[in-house]
Amino acid sequence: MALLVDTNVIADVLYNDPVWGNWSAEQLARHFGGLLINPVIYAELSYRASTPDDVPAIMTRLGLGYAEMPLASLFSAGQAYKAYRQRGGLKTAPLPDFFIGAHAEAAGLTLLTRDKSRYTTYFPGARLICP
Repeated sequence: MALLVDTNVIADVLYNDPVWGNWSAEQLARHFGGLLINPVIYAELSYRASTPDDVPAIMTRLGLGYAEMPLASLFSAGQAYKAYRQRGGLKTAPLPDFFIGAHAEAAGLTLLTRDKSRYTTYFPGARLICP
């Protein structure tokens, strides 16, 4: 089973999060060989990178593959953003989580994340693995 891995899970492992590091490492080990990131997650990982080679090195170390986002997921992300704004959300651009959740839902991928509430609110059809 292919899993899309949210940035927070990867960051837990990379930066030894004292609360979530063990849980996240166990999940990555349990699903090794079926783990994916998308362009948004790649960009988020690049934030703390020093060189263009850092993110591919992280991908290799953690066994992360790469998947492009289907066009249907981009439409879904826009619709989630519209719903967020209608509920009073203040961000003036779609949140990265909207792209990640929409990708998981549209592509039928399970999403490995610690951010259950936003994904269940805006992507109720997405399958999640959460603590």
